[in-house]
Amino acid sequence: MIDFEPWDRLLRQYVDQHGRVDYFAWKTEQPQAIADWLSSQKNLAFKSNCNTFEQLALWINLYNAFTISAILERYPLESIRPRILGIPNWLAFLWFFQRRYYYIFGKNYSLAEIENSILRDKLQEPRIHFAIVCASVGCPLLRAGAYFPQQVIQQLDEDARRFINNPDKVRYDSDTKTLYCSKIFKWYRQDFLKVTSSIPEYIGSYLETDLPMNASTPISYLYYDWNLNQRIS
Repeated sequence: MIDFEPWDRLLRQYVDQHGRVDYFAWKTEQPQAIADWLSSQKNLAFKSNCNTFEQLALWINLYNAFTISAILERYPLESIRPRILGIPNWLAFLWFFQRRYYYIFGKNYSLAEIENSILRDKLQEPRIHFAIVCASVGCPLLRAGAYFPQQVIQQLDEDARRFINNPDKVRYDSDTKTLYCSKIFKWYRQDFLKVTSSIPEYIGSYLETDLPMNASTPISYLYYDWNLNQRIS
């Protein structure tokens, strides 16, 4: 299976503890590093007997590596949702996720296919929504290190706790008794409801503070920031 040590080293070098990426340094110093690593692995055969842990680590790493590689090709840019004359360019946005293909295991995959067909439909793990990144500020923080099969469940649990206890992503207004949370919980609501009965209860299971929330707690969704998750030196 794929050796993720080169990817791990790159993440540790260019991603900070806040999930921000130093794209400028990465592109200046090692612009081809991800592409060269992926190219060296692309003709490997997919092991059909991979267990769930191996598959989770594999596809989360590949999703994130493909995403960051695509950003580096186009850097500098301010947002993954480019604008033309002030209007969001949805065609470019959709192309990025659905029509751009990445070759691995003798087959082409889009980011949408990896996310929806493999990580969501096949592996049925809602915590992937706190691990795969679209390179925007609104998405989960990019982990400063790779996922590995022996640790992936612990890593996903850490990702969920980090995301849910980040007030930029989730917060509770005690005056209005309203739960404010990322639109990720709206877009992928059905994934979370496969493991719990409501979004407030799912969020509550990861919160580090005890808040008076239940299934009937009103929810309001926060603004989703599509600006690039870049670190400014």
